Amino acid sequence: MAQSQGWVRRYAKAFCKGFFVAVPVAVTFLDRVACVARVEGASMQPSLNPGGSQSSDVVLLNHWKVRNFEVQRGDIVSLVTIGHKNRYVKVPRGHIWVEGDHHGHSFDSNSFGPVSLGLLHAHATHILWPPERWQKLESALPPERLPVQREEE
Repeated sequence: MAQSQGWVRRYAKAFCKGFFVAVPVAVTFLDRVACVARVEGASMQPSLNPGGSQSSDVVLLNHWKVRNFEVQRGDIVSLVTIGHKNRYVKVPRGHIWVEGDHHGHSFDSNSFGPVSLGLLHAHATHILWPPERWQKLESALPPERLPVQREEE
């Protein structure tokens, strides 16, 4: 009986040590390096969730890539959000303009204006689920969404 209690104590002690090391490491990894997120709704159709409400893509979000603001036009990003309806907008230095693929069904810069680069959360790099949609997400910009370059007056 005493032997089994000793084994249980050793096991519990080893478990606690492992737990208190693994949890901070996992939380740091998920917060700073990468995590997985489910994309819901129609805002990113047809790039994500092409099947409509019947499916939700699960994507890999790379936090590391946005850490140094390594994003380019056409990337799919996740951000921390904060009425914007002008036809032309000057995007200030240190800011980006974000739009969902499905115009009219997206809460994006058309609603709230330019976004500070500091609010970037992550860069979506891969579709992980469903398996038949496994793929690397490539940067793409539809021709009708090209920015208008105006000379400063």
